[in-house]
Amino acid sequence: MTLTAVALTTLWLTLIIGARYLLVAGAVWWATWGREPGLGRRLNRERPSRKLILHEIKFSLLSTPIYALPAAVALEAWKAGGTQIYVDPGAWPLWWLPLSFVLLLVVQDTHYYWTHRLLHDRRVFAWAHAAHHRARDPSPFASFAFDPAEAALTAWLLPLLAFFIPLNIWMLAVMLAFMTATAVMNHCGRELWPDRWVRGRIGSQLITATHHSRHHTHMKTNFGLYFRLWDRWCGTDAMPERQAVGSRD
Repeated sequence: MTLTAVALTTLWLTLIIGARYLLVAGAVWWATWGREPGLGRRLNRERPSRKLILHEIKFSLLSTPIYALPAAVALEAWKAGGTQIYVDPGAWPLWWLPLSFVLLLVVQDTHYYWTHRLLHDRRVFAWAHAAHHRARDPSPFASFAFDPAEAALTAWLLPLLAFFIPLNIWMLAVMLAFMTATAVMNHCGRELWPDRWVRGRIGSQLITATHHSRHHTHMKTNFGLYFRLWDRWCGTDAMPERQAVGSRD
């Protein structure tokens, strides 16, 4: 592994991550706000402005090389045999594939909850997290609109785990796609899941746009990433009442 190889891998990963972000966020924007009637139940009080969207795209693209660098280090280390990443799904018992996926979700959710609470500390918020909270009514493009400090705090986790936990590369690809999809959906300002499911036995354990949109209007609540467990344990969980959810446009 050389610095040149890491730099080149960081460059092409930056392009891939940026293109994936623009494609997915742009598609969800078109489906929810770019046409009439938009998909889902409206949560935002106001339609995201062009100025806000440009701000969100700017900070998202600034974050892409910060996310690309740790991933590039892990990939180059994998090529040199220095990580626990493996290609053949049969190299480990097949039950490890779904179990490792769930394990990554739990670890990432725990890391994000406590990091997110730290970012809301008044001593660091202005320079570490304010870019993400530019507006109370986010758009799908807000999904990765982070200050550089926030991106640096969250970018290293999965690449670091690859050095210690056996992870199948195809499972990691699914994990990254899942991360992108949930981040975009939870910031799109509309609830794409049926309200009955969101408040049902399974949906009420998970974070959806209804839950996360409240974080953007009540910033002392709802810090989780995938699950509501940490919020409930720590007394920061707050779900809007049914009548507080906006109607379909």
